[in-house]
Formats: sequence, structure tokens, C-alpha cells
Amino acid sequence: MTIAILGLRQRHVLELGNVFANKAGHFFVADQSFVNRCNENNLSARDIEFLQANGHVPVDNNLRSLSQKFQHEARSAKPDRLNYLILVPTLRCNLSCTYCQVSRVNEDRSGYDWTDEILDQVLSFISTIDGPEIKVEFQGGEPTLRLDLIKSVIDACRRFERAEFIICTNLASLGAEFVALLSDKRVHISTSLDGNRLVHEKQRTSKSQYTEQFFENLRCVIDIIGAERVSALPTIDQSNPPSPQDLIDAYTTHGFNQLFLRPINYQGFARKRHPASKSDHNQWWEYYDGFIEALIQRNFADQAVILEETYLSLCLKRIFRIGVDGHVDLRNPNPVGIDYIVIDHDGALYPTDEARMLTRSGVVDLKIGAVGEGIDETLKQVFNANVSNDGDPQCAACIYQPFCGRDVIDDLSRYGRIDLPRHETFFCQKHLRLFDLCMRLIYSDDPAVQYSLAKWLGLAGASLPCQPRAL
Repeated sequence: MTIAILGLRQRHVLELGNVFANKAGHFFVADQSFVNRCNENNLSARDIEFLQANGHVPVDNNLRSLSQKFQHEARSAKPDRLNYLILVPTLRCNLSCTYCQVSRVNEDRSGYDWTDEILDQVLSFISTIDGPEIKVEFQGGEPTLRLDLIKSVIDACRRFERAEFIICTNLASLGAEFVALLSDKRVHISTSLDGNRLVHEKQRTSKSQYTEQFFENLRCVIDIIGAERVSALPTIDQSNPPSPQDLIDAYTTHGFNQLFLRPINYQGFARKRHPASKSDHNQWWEYYDGFIEALIQRNFADQAVILEETYLSLCLKRIFRIGVDGHVDLRNPNPVGIDYIVIDHDGALYPTDEARMLTRSGVVDLKIGAVGEGIDETLKQVFNANVSNDGDPQCAACIYQPFCGRDVIDDLSRYGRIDLPRHETFFCQKHLRLFDLCMRLIYSDDPAVQYSLAKWLGLAGASLPCQPRAL
């Protein structure tokens, strides 16, 4: 039997070796002698026994085919109804971050908030949403500049059995009206914490008094609602990143057990102020790998609180669990305008928040309708004709296809086109790096690595079960 006959895909992962997987996502590591025996069609009885035990050589080839098709289909995202809104009640902001992705306008500008008419249209739009649950994320600008609009939306969602509201705020201001809103246990806060005071001031607040006010407001919010209802994420200047330990300390100090590590995104003001963010990725990956290593060692040394990098955890869960497809940045297929939509400050509808940013930057108009008129189904179909990695010849040969996804908006942002060979895109290169890292961690013998992986995957023990390896 050869690799092709077995329906296996192969990739050489640095510092690990040859990794094989089928289209259902079953994987194993093999040494070079196994590869040679496969290529020579000279598998031993021990090899056959290993492959049978791991589901790669069923007795019935038809059964194997049906089984793989079923598991491949089970990994496909199947969004069916709208239950997630990203709302932008205002584009005005009271900060001027150097890497602002949305090209916000100053706080004193007019014409950048929902009008009464648009608010009525948004509330009418919400009234048409079926189902028992809804999740609403308020973006900006700085959405807390219009708490009245936020409260109107929350009131309109009382009919849902389950509702969650995420206010994405810079926490520059924390008035009595804002504090009162926090008494609603459905309200969560998402903010930016770029590191210690010096780093945060350089990238976001610019003045010491604003920096101190932010940290005081952050402490106050956590005291009121607890760290479990507050999330924070750092934006990293890859040309001058904070030390991993300083960043970890900044998060654990405030009681956070998660962070989503991200470089400056090539959107909005960053396109002019941080042009290297478009293509300078080597520095980022060196930093990312070092950060994960520091995070793992920290978790093993102090097991009272386990800190995780949420995107790496997502990738691990995509490998081990079927049905983890609720994250719109990593699923396949990744259709737009079905389970989530963005409503901008002017009532325009966008397929993603990144599409809104691209339009705002003047790169390309990616609107797919208006809240008062509904979604333009023709435009939606244009997007959704290209949202799957199925059928792509390079993806079909990749061991990570079952776990990966598709992001046409990122391709448009970086290249102005969506037909580049997959391996030339940042999305592909990013996920090859991440899934390679996952495989190295999964097969690591280091107890510290195994401990973090077990906790990130929600396992009771201190390590993963032994993963298959062909010798």
C-alpha cells in the first residue's frame, strides 16, 4: 500500500518529523523508515496493524470511504440562522490609537452616530430574528459614547430566552450610567490591554493621566463584575514587542486567565502608520513562539491559575473535537450574512468587521446591504461562492485542511484579490505555522507542555493521551 492508496496526506514538520492525516482529520507521526516502506509499497504486518488500529485501513474499503466522508462532513460548519450581531452605534472615539483598525473619527465630530431613523431600523431588524438566543457585540469608535443607543438595543432583546451583550470599550471613561449598566449580568466588557503602563501609554493612551485613568477604570470594572465577565486582548507592535513575561504579568495581575495575542492588523490607520504589518511576519512568529513557550513554563510553575492564548487553544480544539466551528475566523465553509452580520454607524450592512474596516479605509466597498432594506442576496452569493477550502487543490493535499478554514476578506485586504495560490496567502502561512506548532506540542515529551495542553483542552489529567506514532 502506498500513501496515495491509503488516502493519506503528508507534511514534514520541523523538529517533529513526518505527519500524516486523512481528510477526516485522523493523524499520526511516522519516522522516515515508515515513509520509505510506504513509498516502496512494502508495508510490514506491524505497519498494517498500526494503520488498522488507527482507522486508516478498514477491512471494508467502502466502509472506510463512507466513514471518512461522514467525519469530513461532520467537521463542516453549518450556520443556519442569524444569532450574532456586531453593532457600531458610533464611529466617534475619545482616543487616538496609532494602530486603529476602523479609522475612527474624533469625539467632537457630528454625523457619525446612528440617527433616530437608523436606530428604529436596527430595532426592527432585531425584531425579525428568530430563535431563542442572541449575542450582540457593540463596536466603535467608542460605543460607550452612546450608552442610550446601547440600552435601547438591550431593551429590544428582552424577548430572547438567552442574550449576551459585549461592550468593546477603551475604558477611558467610567461614569455612573455605564456602571449602572454593568448590573445586568448579561453585559460583558471587552477591552484592550497592550502590556504594562509604559507599553499601553505608547500605543493607546499617549498621556500618563489617561493611562492611570484606564488602569483605575479597569480595576473598578473588575471589582464590580469580576474578571470572568471582562476580557482583554493585547495588540503587539512586532517591531518592538513587550517581553513575554511582562505581558503575562500584566494579565495575571488583573486576574485574567485568557488573552488573544495578535499583531497590529493591516487595517485602518495601521495601513499608513504601521505599513510593515502587511508583510513583516517573521518577527511576529519568533515572538509568538517565544511567548507560548514562556506561557507554558509559567503555567507549570504556578498551577493555581492557568493562562491560555485563546487562538492557539482554538486550533487545538479544532484538531481534537468535531463541531468546534463557532469562531468565524476559523471554520469551513465560512459563509457570510447567515449567522452573523455587522451594522455600521450609517446603517450599512457588512459581512464581517474586517470588511467594514476595508470599506472605511477606501480600499474596496464590501457592503452587502443596508439595515433599512435588508441584505442584498446577490452580493451575499458572490461572497459565498468562495468561502470554502473544499475543492482547492492545495488545500486538498494539506494534512490540516480538516481543521482549517477560509478568509476571503483577509485576502482582499492584503492582495486585492482572492485567487492567489493558497500557499502564498497570509491566512495559509499563518495556519500552517500554528498547526505545525500544535503538532510539536501534542507530541512533546515535556511535562510542562503536556500539562498546559491538557488544561487548555479541558482534560482532567496532567497530560494528553498518547498520540499515534508509526515506527
